[in-house]
Amino acid sequence: MTNKSYLAFLDGSHPADMLSRTNVPGLAALPSFIPHRVRRKWRATKSRIRSRQSVTSSIASLETSLSPSDTLKSLRTHPWSIYDAQYLFLAIVAIFSLSVSEAPGPFAKTFVAGLLMTGLCLPITRQFLLPLLPTLTWFLLFSSCKYIPADYRPAIWVRVLPALENILYGANLSNILSAHKHTVLDLLAWLPYGVVHYVSPVIVSGCMFIWGPPGTLPTWARAFGYMNITAVLIQTVFPCSPPWYENTYGLAPANYSIAGDAAGLKAIDKLFGIDLYTSGFHASPVVFGAFPSLHSGWATLETLFMGHLFPKLLPVYIFYTMWLWWSTMYLSHHYAVDLVAGSLLAGICFFFGRAKFLPRPQADKEFRWDYDYIEMGDPMDGAGYSMLDIYEEFQPQSDSDEWASGSSSSYSTGGRSPLGARSPVDTDAQSLWDGDTVGSDTEQR
Repeated sequence: MTNKSYLAFLDGSHPADMLSRTNVPGLAALPSFIPHRVRRKWRATKSRIRSRQSVTSSIASLETSLSPSDTLKSLRTHPWSIYDAQYLFLAIVAIFSLSVSEAPGPFAKTFVAGLLMTGLCLPITRQFLLPLLPTLTWFLLFSSCKYIPADYRPAIWVRVLPALENILYGANLSNILSAHKHTVLDLLAWLPYGVVHYVSPVIVSGCMFIWGPPGTLPTWARAFGYMNITAVLIQTVFPCSPPWYENTYGLAPANYSIAGDAAGLKAIDKLFGIDLYTSGFHASPVVFGAFPSLHSGWATLETLFMGHLFPKLLPVYIFYTMWLWWSTMYLSHHYAVDLVAGSLLAGICFFFGRAKFLPRPQADKEFRWDYDYIEMGDPMDGAGYSMLDIYEEFQPQSDSDEWASGSSSSYSTGGRSPLGARSPVDTDAQSLWDGDTVGSDTEQR
């Protein structure tokens, strides 16, 4: 080959010739006057860039299809597992909630159900609705609890929580902390309990989506939803009175005609001269839902997930959880034993999700779009990791069936990474429905 041909190859004047040369194993056709070290580095860099563009675009991208046929196609190819029973469980809870609920009317219920089914049929909305189903089911169950007839409800436990409090801690911590009131303390207790608590799940969800590996947000959403459903079911079959009931009625037997009480939060309404909490707590659907505490559960689950994603921020979130623990007892809304139970429930949901479905952050990745492969589950041993196929809940099918990592620590090894994991872009073994169940082996996103 003449020097003129070399120059034509380098400046791209013969693209067809250049393309044919890139297909030569090892790109051996590169000009010989370029040092071997430079050629090798250029080949490795080009390979990483090419694989990064194909793999990352598949893993981190969102589904944009509006065709229900794509959903039906994915459903037909979906590998069913025991974890798909979760949808049967959610359907049973939802049907029960709709059956006992007196409002809204049947037409409104049918309209909302139709919207939900339509959203599940469209891939562009299904990718968000499926992980959100447990949370939506919890909200429906929680709001319908007030319509359950009192004749079908169990007796309310009034003495059990104060007795446990004294047995475990030697005193009623809630009464001790709420004995001395001050405006500054009221405000300090109000901030985490009445403000941050309600906006924190949205903030955490945004962090999970932007900075977490693909698959973190669906795992967080499902853990959050199932934790809330479990707590409300426990509160329904094991109703217990909160500290404000003891302060108002003593240990007299309770009944379901008693309305809720904002307790210490009424001081905030009085301070600001508006009704922020008094009416809301008075109409609470679950008045005797002290055990377990979902305020504690939310804070603990947020702490665990944010600590998983941002280990350096873990002390900050632990401080927030302790702050909220104090505020719930200061405001006379929960006993200490309620808080412990809520945190234990959150811990069970987190560690189960982490062991099975939660992707592990990679130190050299900052945003979700930087990930070209994901690792999930606990390490199998000290040297290697178990990696499942990627969670396709937020992505369209990839055109590529090659595995080539853009990371310098992982290269193409015949469809498997050096960590022994399957390719995240193996579309022959996956479908758009893969990952729509928390337990599918081909799930994660």
